[in-house]
Amino acid sequence: MIVYAPAALFFLLFGIGVLRDRRRFSNAVLLGIAVSLLSLALLTELRKAPTLVVELVAVAIVLLPAIGTVALAWFLLANGLTMIRKEGRRPANLLSLLAGLGIIALLALMAAAVVTGSHRLAILAGTALLVVGYISFLFVCFVGYAFLYGRHRPRRDVDFVVVLGSGLIGGDRVPPLLASRLDRGREVYEQQAARGNPPVLITSGGQGPDEKLPESHAMADYLTERGFPAQHLAREDRSRTTEENLLFSKAIMEQAKTGYHCVVVTNNFHAFRAALTARKTGVNGHVFGSPTAAYYWPSATIREFAAVFLSHKLVNFGICGLLALCGVLAAL
Repeated sequence: MIVYAPAALFFLLFGIGVLRDRRRFSNAVLLGIAVSLLSLALLTELRKAPTLVVELVAVAIVLLPAIGTVALAWFLLANGLTMIRKEGRRPANLLSLLAGLGIIALLALMAAAVVTGSHRLAILAGTALLVVGYISFLFVCFVGYAFLYGRHRPRRDVDFVVVLGSGLIGGDRVPPLLASRLDRGREVYEQQAARGNPPVLITSGGQGPDEKLPESHAMADYLTERGFPAQHLAREDRSRTTEENLLFSKAIMEQAKTGYHCVVVTNNFHAFRAALTARKTGVNGHVFGSPTAAYYWPSATIREFAAVFLSHKLVNFGICGLLALCGVLAAL
Protein backbone atom coordinates (compact mmCIF):
# COMPACT_ATOMS: atom_id res chain seq x y z
CA MET A 1 0.00 0.00 0.00
CA ILE A 2 3.01 2.29 0.34
CA VAL A 3 2.84 2.86 -3.41
CA TYR A 4 -0.39 4.81 -2.88
CA ALA A 5 1.10 7.07 -0.19
CA PRO A 6 2.29 9.88 -2.54
CA ALA A 7 -1.14 10.06 -4.19
CA ALA A 8 -2.85 10.07 -0.79
CA LEU A 9 -0.60 12.91 0.35
CA PHE A 10 -1.46 15.07 -2.64
CA PHE A 11 -5.17 14.29 -2.32
CA LEU A 12 -4.89 15.44 1.30
CA LEU A 13 -3.13 18.65 0.26
CA PHE A 14 -5.81 19.17 -2.38
CA GLY A 15 -8.56 18.76 0.20
CA ILE A 16 -6.89 21.22 2.56
CA GLY A 17 -6.50 23.70 -0.28
CA VAL A 18 -10.17 23.46 -1.21
CA LEU A 19 -11.23 23.93 2.40
CA ARG A 20 -9.03 27.01 2.70
CA ASP A 21 -10.27 28.56 -0.54
CA ARG A 22 -11.73 26.92 -3.64
CA ARG A 23 -10.51 29.84 -5.74
CA ARG A 24 -6.87 28.76 -6.09
CA PHE A 25 -5.12 27.47 -9.19
CA SER A 26 -2.84 25.48 -6.90
CA ASN A 27 -5.87 23.30 -6.11
CA ALA A 28 -6.06 22.35 -9.78
CA VAL A 29 -2.37 21.45 -9.91
CA LEU A 30 -2.52 19.44 -6.68
CA LEU A 31 -5.49 17.49 -8.00
CA GLY A 32 -3.70 16.83 -11.27
CA ILE A 33 -0.59 15.56 -9.47
CA ALA A 34 -2.70 13.40 -7.15
CA VAL A 35 -4.58 11.78 -10.04
CA SER A 36 -1.33 11.24 -11.96
CA LEU A 37 0.33 9.57 -8.97
CA LEU A 38 -2.74 7.42 -8.38
CA SER A 39 -2.66 6.31 -12.01
CA LEU A 40 1.00 5.36 -11.71
CA ALA A 41 0.29 3.46 -8.51
CA LEU A 42 -2.50 1.53 -10.20
CA LEU A 43 -0.18 0.69 -13.09
CA THR A 44 2.31 -0.87 -10.69
CA GLU A 45 -0.42 -3.27 -9.64
CA LEU A 46 -0.41 -4.68 -13.17
CA ARG A 47 2.53 -6.89 -12.31
CA LYS A 48 0.05 -9.05 -10.42
CA ALA A 49 -2.37 -9.23 -13.34
CA PRO A 50 -2.53 -11.95 -16.02
CA THR A 51 -0.22 -11.50 -19.00
CA LEU A 52 -3.11 -10.82 -21.39
CA VAL A 53 -4.38 -7.97 -19.23
CA VAL A 54 -0.89 -6.46 -19.05
CA GLU A 55 -0.54 -6.63 -22.83
CA LEU A 56 -3.95 -5.05 -23.42
CA VAL A 57 -3.18 -2.21 -21.02
CA ALA A 58 0.21 -1.66 -22.67
CA VAL A 59 -1.43 -1.43 -26.09
CA ALA A 60 -4.04 0.98 -24.73
CA ILE A 61 -1.34 3.17 -23.16
CA VAL A 62 0.40 3.42 -26.53
CA LEU A 63 -2.58 3.70 -28.86
CA LEU A 64 -5.09 5.81 -26.95
CA PRO A 65 -2.85 8.88 -26.51
CA ALA A 66 -1.79 8.67 -30.17
CA ILE A 67 -5.33 8.33 -31.48
CA GLY A 68 -6.61 10.90 -29.01
CA THR A 69 -3.97 13.43 -30.03
CA VAL A 70 -4.80 13.11 -33.73
CA ALA A 71 -8.54 13.29 -33.01
CA LEU A 72 -8.01 16.35 -30.82
CA ALA A 73 -6.04 18.09 -33.56
CA TRP A 74 -8.79 17.54 -36.13
CA PHE A 75 -11.47 18.60 -33.65
CA LEU A 76 -9.62 21.84 -32.90
CA LEU A 77 -9.13 22.55 -36.59
CA ALA A 78 -12.83 22.01 -37.29
CA ASN A 79 -13.80 24.13 -34.31
CA GLY A 80 -11.42 26.87 -35.41
CA LEU A 81 -13.05 27.03 -38.82
CA THR A 82 -16.47 27.15 -37.16
CA MET A 83 -15.32 30.02 -34.96
CA ILE A 84 -14.08 31.97 -37.98
CA ARG A 85 -17.34 31.39 -39.83
CA LYS A 86 -19.57 32.40 -36.91
CA GLU A 87 -17.47 34.91 -34.97
CA GLY A 88 -15.03 36.41 -37.46
CA ARG A 89 -11.24 36.49 -37.73
CA ARG A 90 -10.36 38.31 -34.53
CA PRO A 91 -7.20 36.84 -32.91
CA ALA A 92 -9.18 35.52 -29.93
CA ASN A 93 -11.33 33.47 -32.31
CA LEU A 94 -8.33 31.76 -33.89
CA LEU A 95 -7.02 30.01 -30.78
CA SER A 96 -8.55 26.58 -31.33
CA LEU A 97 -7.41 26.63 -34.96
CA LEU A 98 -3.88 27.59 -33.93
CA ALA A 99 -3.84 24.91 -31.24
CA GLY A 100 -4.85 22.28 -33.78
CA LEU A 101 -2.16 23.44 -36.20
CA GLY A 102 0.36 23.39 -33.36
CA ILE A 103 -0.45 19.76 -32.54
CA ILE A 104 -0.10 18.76 -36.19
CA ALA A 105 3.22 20.61 -36.41
CA LEU A 106 4.53 18.78 -33.34
CA LEU A 107 3.44 15.41 -34.73
CA ALA A 108 5.08 16.25 -38.06
CA LEU A 109 8.30 17.23 -36.29
CA MET A 110 8.37 13.97 -34.34
CA ALA A 111 7.69 11.96 -37.49
CA ALA A 112 10.44 13.80 -39.37
CA ALA A 113 12.91 13.11 -36.56
CA VAL A 114 12.13 9.38 -36.71
CA VAL A 115 12.16 9.11 -40.51
CA THR A 116 15.33 11.13 -41.11
CA GLY A 117 17.21 9.98 -38.04
CA SER A 118 18.40 13.57 -37.62
CA HIS A 119 20.01 14.18 -34.24
CA ARG A 120 19.09 17.87 -34.33
CA LEU A 121 15.47 17.15 -35.17
CA ALA A 122 15.36 14.58 -32.38
CA ILE A 123 16.62 17.18 -29.89
CA LEU A 124 14.12 19.74 -31.14
CA ALA A 125 11.22 17.26 -31.07
CA GLY A 126 12.11 15.95 -27.62
CA THR A 127 12.46 19.45 -26.21
CA ALA A 128 9.17 20.56 -27.75
CA LEU A 129 7.47 17.44 -26.39
CA LEU A 130 8.66 18.18 -22.85
CA VAL A 131 7.45 21.78 -22.96
CA VAL A 132 4.14 20.90 -24.61
CA GLY A 133 3.68 18.08 -22.11
CA TYR A 134 4.05 20.50 -19.20
CA ILE A 135 1.63 23.01 -20.71
CA SER A 136 -0.82 20.23 -21.57
CA PHE A 137 -0.70 18.93 -18.00
CA LEU A 138 -1.55 22.39 -16.68
CA PHE A 139 -4.33 22.74 -19.24
CA VAL A 140 -5.90 19.44 -18.20
CA CYS A 141 -5.62 20.51 -14.55
CA PHE A 142 -7.27 23.82 -15.41
CA VAL A 143 -10.17 22.28 -17.34
CA GLY A 144 -10.74 19.49 -14.82
CA TYR A 145 -10.78 21.71 -11.77
CA ALA A 146 -12.79 24.40 -13.55
CA PHE A 147 -15.44 21.74 -14.19
CA LEU A 148 -15.45 20.74 -10.52
CA TYR A 149 -15.54 24.37 -9.41
CA GLY A 150 -18.52 24.94 -11.67
CA ARG A 151 -20.49 22.29 -9.74
CA HIS A 152 -20.38 24.47 -6.61
CA ARG A 153 -23.67 26.08 -5.57
CA PRO A 154 -24.41 28.65 -2.84
CA ARG A 155 -25.23 27.10 0.51
CA ARG A 156 -26.10 30.33 2.25
CA ASP A 157 -28.00 33.52 1.63
CA VAL A 158 -26.16 36.17 -0.35
CA ASP A 159 -26.55 39.92 -0.25
CA PHE A 160 -25.50 40.66 -3.82
CA VAL A 161 -25.45 39.04 -7.24
CA VAL A 162 -22.83 40.61 -9.51
CA VAL A 163 -23.20 40.02 -13.25
CA LEU A 164 -20.04 40.76 -15.23
CA GLY A 165 -20.46 42.69 -18.46
CA SER A 166 -19.20 42.07 -21.98
CA GLY A 167 -19.29 43.93 -25.28
CA LEU A 168 -22.58 45.18 -26.71
CA ILE A 169 -23.93 44.59 -30.22
CA GLY A 170 -24.23 47.78 -32.23
CA GLY A 171 -23.05 49.70 -29.20
CA ASP A 172 -26.31 49.39 -27.26
CA ARG A 173 -27.78 45.86 -27.46
CA VAL A 174 -27.12 42.89 -25.20
CA PRO A 175 -25.61 39.95 -27.17
CA PRO A 176 -26.58 36.31 -26.50
CA LEU A 177 -23.39 35.70 -24.50
CA LEU A 178 -24.24 38.51 -22.09
CA ALA A 179 -27.93 37.64 -22.06
CA SER A 180 -26.96 34.19 -20.81
CA ARG A 181 -25.14 35.79 -17.87
CA LEU A 182 -28.07 38.05 -17.07
CA ASP A 183 -30.57 35.21 -17.21
CA ARG A 184 -28.36 33.15 -14.90
CA GLY A 185 -27.98 36.10 -12.55
CA ARG A 186 -31.73 36.54 -12.47
CA GLU A 187 -32.13 32.83 -11.73
CA VAL A 188 -29.80 33.13 -8.73
CA TYR A 189 -31.67 36.25 -7.59
CA GLU A 190 -35.03 34.46 -7.77
CA GLN A 191 -33.68 31.46 -5.86
CA GLN A 192 -32.49 33.78 -3.11
CA ALA A 193 -35.72 35.78 -3.14
CA ALA A 194 -37.69 32.57 -2.70
CA ARG A 195 -35.85 32.11 0.61
CA GLY A 196 -37.15 35.48 1.74
CA ASN A 197 -33.88 37.35 1.24
CA PRO A 198 -33.88 39.07 -2.18
CA PRO A 199 -30.34 40.31 -2.93
CA VAL A 200 -29.30 43.37 -4.90
CA LEU A 201 -28.25 42.50 -8.44
CA ILE A 202 -25.31 44.58 -9.64
CA THR A 203 -24.78 44.91 -13.38
CA SER A 204 -21.09 45.59 -13.87
CA GLY A 205 -19.54 47.06 -17.00
CA GLY A 206 -18.28 50.40 -18.25
CA GLN A 207 -18.54 52.02 -21.65
CA GLY A 208 -16.18 50.98 -24.42
CA PRO A 209 -15.01 53.32 -27.18
CA ASP A 210 -17.45 51.77 -29.66
CA GLU A 211 -20.42 51.66 -27.28
CA LYS A 212 -23.23 54.19 -27.01
CA LEU A 213 -23.85 53.60 -23.30
CA PRO A 214 -22.20 51.72 -20.43
CA GLU A 215 -22.66 47.96 -20.55
CA SER A 216 -24.17 48.00 -17.07
CA HIS A 217 -26.97 50.30 -18.23
CA ALA A 218 -27.81 48.11 -21.22
CA MET A 219 -27.75 45.09 -18.90
CA ALA A 220 -30.08 46.77 -16.41
CA ASP A 221 -32.44 47.74 -19.25
CA TYR A 222 -32.45 44.14 -20.47
CA LEU A 223 -33.54 42.94 -17.03
CA THR A 224 -36.15 45.61 -16.30
CA GLU A 225 -37.72 45.16 -19.74
CA ARG A 226 -38.31 41.56 -18.72
CA GLY A 227 -39.94 42.42 -15.42
CA PHE A 228 -36.99 42.48 -13.04
CA PRO A 229 -37.67 44.79 -10.05
CA ALA A 230 -35.70 47.99 -10.63
CA GLN A 231 -35.42 48.67 -6.89
CA HIS A 232 -33.19 45.60 -6.56
CA LEU A 233 -30.77 46.73 -9.25
CA ALA A 234 -27.50 48.62 -8.93
CA ARG A 235 -25.18 49.70 -11.74
CA GLU A 236 -21.39 49.68 -11.74
CA ASP A 237 -20.48 51.62 -14.88
CA ARG A 238 -16.76 52.45 -14.63
CA SER A 239 -15.01 49.12 -15.20
CA ARG A 240 -13.15 48.09 -18.35
CA THR A 241 -11.69 44.73 -17.27
CA THR A 242 -12.75 41.76 -15.16
CA GLU A 243 -10.50 42.93 -12.35
CA GLU A 244 -12.10 46.37 -12.40
CA ASN A 245 -15.57 44.77 -12.57
CA LEU A 246 -14.82 43.05 -9.30
CA LEU A 247 -12.95 45.89 -7.61
CA PHE A 248 -15.61 48.52 -8.34
CA SER A 249 -18.47 46.15 -7.51
CA LYS A 250 -16.69 45.28 -4.28
CA ALA A 251 -16.64 48.98 -3.36
CA ILE A 252 -20.41 49.20 -3.91
CA MET A 253 -21.03 46.12 -1.78
CA GLU A 254 -18.74 47.18 1.05
CA GLN A 255 -20.37 50.59 1.16
CA ALA A 256 -23.84 49.04 1.33
CA LYS A 257 -23.11 46.29 3.85
CA THR A 258 -20.18 45.32 6.01
CA GLY A 259 -19.45 41.61 5.92
CA TYR A 260 -21.44 41.04 2.73
CA HIS A 261 -21.64 37.76 0.83
CA CYS A 262 -22.09 37.66 -2.92
CA VAL A 263 -22.32 35.53 -6.01
CA VAL A 264 -20.58 36.60 -9.21
CA VAL A 265 -22.06 35.45 -12.53
CA THR A 266 -20.23 35.11 -15.82
CA ASN A 267 -20.11 32.52 -18.62
CA ASN A 268 -19.03 29.01 -17.69
CA PHE A 269 -15.74 29.16 -19.63
CA HIS A 270 -14.80 32.32 -17.70
CA ALA A 271 -15.99 31.27 -14.24
CA PHE A 272 -12.79 29.78 -12.83
CA ARG A 273 -10.52 32.61 -13.97
CA ALA A 274 -13.05 35.10 -12.64
CA ALA A 275 -12.94 33.20 -9.34
CA LEU A 276 -9.15 33.52 -9.26
CA THR A 277 -9.53 37.25 -9.89
CA ALA A 278 -12.22 37.51 -7.21
CA ARG A 279 -9.82 36.00 -4.70
CA LYS A 280 -7.06 38.35 -5.82
CA THR A 281 -9.28 41.41 -5.42
CA GLY A 282 -10.68 40.30 -2.07
CA VAL A 283 -14.28 39.82 -3.20
CA ASN A 284 -16.17 37.74 -0.65
CA GLY A 285 -18.01 35.33 -2.89
CA HIS A 286 -17.87 32.56 -5.46
CA VAL A 287 -18.43 32.64 -9.20
CA PHE A 288 -21.17 30.84 -11.10
CA GLY A 289 -21.15 30.14 -14.81
CA SER A 290 -23.93 30.51 -17.34
CA PRO A 291 -24.32 28.33 -20.46
CA THR A 292 -22.24 29.06 -23.54
CA ALA A 293 -22.71 27.85 -27.11
CA ALA A 294 -20.80 24.58 -27.54
CA TYR A 295 -18.81 25.78 -30.56
CA TYR A 296 -17.57 28.81 -28.62
CA TRP A 297 -16.33 26.90 -25.58
CA PRO A 298 -13.01 25.38 -26.84
CA SER A 299 -11.47 28.59 -28.11
CA ALA A 300 -12.74 30.57 -25.13
CA THR A 301 -11.35 28.00 -22.70
CA ILE A 302 -7.95 28.09 -24.37
CA ARG A 303 -8.00 31.88 -24.04
CA GLU A 304 -8.87 31.65 -20.35
CA PHE A 305 -6.11 29.13 -19.72
CA ALA A 306 -3.59 31.28 -21.57
CA ALA A 307 -4.50 34.22 -19.34
CA VAL A 308 -4.02 32.13 -16.19
CA PHE A 309 -0.76 30.68 -17.52
CA LEU A 310 0.60 34.15 -18.27
CA SER A 311 -0.49 35.44 -14.87
CA HIS A 312 2.18 33.09 -13.45
CA LYS A 313 4.64 33.68 -16.27
CA LEU A 314 7.76 33.83 -14.11
CA VAL A 315 7.17 30.32 -12.75
CA ASN A 316 5.80 28.83 -15.96
CA PHE A 317 8.40 30.27 -18.30
CA GLY A 318 11.09 29.27 -15.82
CA ILE A 319 9.87 25.66 -15.79
CA CYS A 320 9.53 25.63 -19.58
CA GLY A 321 13.09 26.91 -19.85
CA LEU A 322 14.37 24.21 -17.50
CA LEU A 323 12.51 21.51 -19.43
CA ALA A 324 13.96 22.79 -22.69
CA LEU A 325 17.44 22.72 -21.16
CA CYS A 326 16.88 19.18 -19.87
CA GLY A 327 15.79 18.11 -23.33
CA VAL A 328 18.94 19.50 -24.88
CA LEU A 329 21.23 18.02 -22.22
CA ALA A 330 19.57 14.60 -22.45
CA ALA A 331 20.19 14.51 -26.19
CA LEU A 332 23.90 15.34 -25.93
